[in-house]
Amino acid sequence: MEAYDTGSDARQGRDGQEDPVGSDGAPEETGGAAGATGASQAVAPRTGVAALSPRYQVGAVVALAVVAIAVCAHIGLVFLHVAPSNTLTKQHGEAVDEWVFPEFEQNWKLFAPNPLQQNISVQVRADVSTADGEIRTTGWYDLSAEDGRAIDGNPLPSHTQQNELRRAWDFFVSSHDSDNRPVGMRGTLSETYLRHIAVQRLERNDAAGEGGTVERVQYRSRTTNVEPPSWTGEKVSDRPAYRELPWWTVPGGTGPEDGGAADGAATNGGAA
Repeated sequence: MEAYDTGSDARQGRDGQEDPVGSDGAPEETGGAAGATGASQAVAPRTGVAALSPRYQVGAVVALAVVAIAVCAHIGLVFLHVAPSNTLTKQHGEAVDEWVFPEFEQNWKLFAPNPLQQNISVQVRADVSTADGEIRTTGWYDLSAEDGRAIDGNPLPSHTQQNELRRAWDFFVSSHDSDNRPVGMRGTLSETYLRHIAVQRLERNDAAGEGGTVERVQYRSRTTNVEPPSWTGEKVSDRPAYRELPWWTVPGGTGPEDGGAADGAATNGGAA
């Protein structure tokens, strides 16, 4: 009669492999302790800055510190710009203005009790010496309309298209009296700025033509009232008003001196 090892069969697993047996006949736990040890030794992978080498970690920290300092400095300068006059702005006002203007200018015009109710169009014309030696005067170029067409439909218009001409004209008006005479050094600077803009725009429009040269330029503004809503019952004039400046000789031009007798007097508020 054959003898069967029933204990061995009892210890056989469902997959046909035998479970290990200890010296006392109890099954040995071979995977439990090893699994626990492996889990305790496993480390989660590092992400973000921690995954960088020490050298790059130092570089990232330095870059973040520089950005944080720049942001804090910018916020502080803008705050000083809009804050009431104080000791810091009196001592360092020029440094604050140099940082803020023109890109970061802050003002309260959006919340003004009397917002602008006029459309101001800046126009320019020129005296041009042609290739055959003659002098001719161009028509008026509406620079504001040119900027408007460049901005219309453009989701990302440039700062130049939006603000260069407008800010230059505001600069001139604020630094000149009603007779177009400059008030202080800033008035002369504003005239120089407008001359450069005029020459650039006229060259862009090929105002001088082939072989021609721009000798002098003249600005004027055309101001029209914005029609109020019908429900207000307010009536305003729809007649445009013009402010005409003297003729200015451009750098390198050979025309008469600025504001010469041949130019005639500048007009303010007259009709074209």
